[in-house]
Amino acid sequence: MGAARKDRRRRRAVPWAVFGLWVAALLLVGPFAGKFGDVQQNRSVDYLPDSADSTRVARIQDELPGGQATDLVLVYHRDGGLTAADRARAAGQIAEIRRTYPLTGSPAAVPSRDGSTLMYPVSSTQPGQDDDKRDAFVDGVRDIADGGAGLSVEVGGPGALSADMGKVFGSIDGTLLYTTLGVVTVLLVLIYRSPFLWLVPLAVAGVAAGLAMAAAYGLHEAFDVTVTGQSGGVMTVLVLGAGTDYALLLISRYREELRRHERPYDAMRAALRGCGPAILASSGTVAAGLLCLLAADLNSSSGMGPVGTVGVLAALVAMTTLLPALLVLLGRRVFWPLVPAFGSEPRTRRSLFAAMGGSATRRPAAVLAGGAVLLGALALGALALPGTLRQEDSFTEKPESITAGQTLARAYPGHSSRPVTVIAPTAQAGAVLAEARATDGVAQAKAGRSGGGWTEISVYATAAPETAGETRTIEALRDGLHDSHGAYVGGPSAQQLDLTDSQARDQRVIVPLVLAAVFVILVGLLRSLVAPLLLLAAVVAVWGAALGLGGLAFGPLLGFAGTDPGLGLLSFVFLVALGVDYGIFLMHRMREESLAGAGPTTAALTALRTTGGVIASAGVVLAATFAVLATLPLVALVQLGFVIAVGVLLDTFLVRTYLVTTASVLLGRRVWWPGRLSRAPRPLRPQRQREPV
Repeated sequence: MGAARKDRRRRRAVPWAVFGLWVAALLLVGPFAGKFGDVQQNRSVDYLPDSADSTRVARIQDELPGGQATDLVLVYHRDGGLTAADRARAAGQIAEIRRTYPLTGSPAAVPSRDGSTLMYPVSSTQPGQDDDKRDAFVDGVRDIADGGAGLSVEVGGPGALSADMGKVFGSIDGTLLYTTLGVVTVLLVLIYRSPFLWLVPLAVAGVAAGLAMAAAYGLHEAFDVTVTGQSGGVMTVLVLGAGTDYALLLISRYREELRRHERPYDAMRAALRGCGPAILASSGTVAAGLLCLLAADLNSSSGMGPVGTVGVLAALVAMTTLLPALLVLLGRRVFWPLVPAFGSEPRTRRSLFAAMGGSATRRPAAVLAGGAVLLGALALGALALPGTLRQEDSFTEKPESITAGQTLARAYPGHSSRPVTVIAPTAQAGAVLAEARATDGVAQAKAGRSGGGWTEISVYATAAPETAGETRTIEALRDGLHDSHGAYVGGPSAQQLDLTDSQARDQRVIVPLVLAAVFVILVGLLRSLVAPLLLLAAVVAVWGAALGLGGLAFGPLLGFAGTDPGLGLLSFVFLVALGVDYGIFLMHRMREESLAGAGPTTAALTALRTTGGVIASAGVVLAATFAVLATLPLVALVQLGFVIAVGVLLDTFLVRTYLVTTASVLLGRRVWWPGRLSRAPRPLRPQRQREPV
């Protein structure tokens, strides 16, 4: 009796202790989670490696007298030509801006040849690197600059673009979190068909998101990990998507065990023993793939690795500790009205995935060949992906800074409105200025601030920003000025060029690393070389097909004028890591059936029948959470969300259901080579009957 009473107390005490520890942890880390948005860095230069020319230029500019300059361009435009009153109005507003803010130099009007536009470059070093002061300066100038009666006034330039970009990123965290929670809520209600059960995993997912934000803030403070708006948004989606997937697997197994165990505590222990290893392997695979991003040259990508990893680990810890504790404390009634009674049998229904598996295995070779041809055809759509995304095309709804730049491009066709910044040793400034002016494609060059042994030179190209002509001018400046004079060439356009070059390098390095890391984990889990190769081939095919669908949708359907340079690498990392997750669930169950003595076809069909429903639910939830990125105003995040969501759905309903299953059937026991499961079982020797004594 004493042992039984002690056991009952332990069953009650453990869940309450776990819940209490989580409450204490949240009280401790809550303030740090609130600071997560404050450490995000969203300047273009923050994404670049420290070795890039444009990064060095930005760092030196920060040290010049006055610090970092906020450069604006006020654009006054009237169709048909500016009037004298328009010019007087513009001059009066510029004078008011000079009285209100300390400007660098005196703004001079630059009229267009057709007389329709007047451009005033305005610069101030007062905001420095303080984003709030920069935004206040930009907003203040915009308040003063006022048109009307046919006169349009727009404020553009690098400073205005940074302010607009900062506002967009500042709105992402809250919008993304609440939208994703809403999507997950709807899906969980549909999946569980219970008025209460959906609240539990959703609340735990929210707790995991808070823990992840606090951990990411700690990484930034302790190890100076770069945190951007992009990595923060992806981390939120990962926490909610992956966390909900783990919850679906655990709750599904827990429901089964409640029919076999009288006490919820015992049922949860059995559920954790049953699906815990698969969840651990799944999260480990995602974490390993993300950590490969540490080898990236880009600060934004290398920072996304650990930021995404803490998101996945936060989801893992919350869903394997807090979620079980809450479910045990709430008891069976949380499943109402479909309460799994002890000793009851689940209602038998015809399994959709059993029917799908049966249809696939009747003609496995034809199904496999047809699926491979379909994926290959879809992958060809990647050839239609639009070119590199320019800054002016990076918003789904163009802010004022972008429309101002477009007005300038039309009004000043032979003169770029965006300077290329050259930083030269002061002793060489005269020679650098002369050589810059003599470079092909340069319309104008003028010296600016000096300090600390460096001089700032603004170079204006004849070609429009981020065009092939301007790129040739930047490359010519770098070739002619760096080796001979020790000068560096930067500025917004040079930053975009360095960004594209670094992305190409990172893709060459990280793709093999991700494949190798995931392969090693799969070999250790499945005790095979063939099965891991099969799963990797499947997820790579899914990635190619998803990119192809992006190529068919981005330009013709969504009207995007370019493709983000990081789309290929980031979508590859996420689709491989997340796609292998579902392969682990399927193949691990297939291996269990094979160990139990089932033949290859029976093992494959049983694994598909028993895991198909949960994998499908998890795939839909994960795809929906990434699809939320498509609601954001940044083209790069829309493209990333689209490709990953489409890829997850392809993987869940085509590749995992048909192609991996049919390939496993065709390979037979060879799928487990060289493990012992690849060898045919030895026939049992008949036992010799003993003669009676």
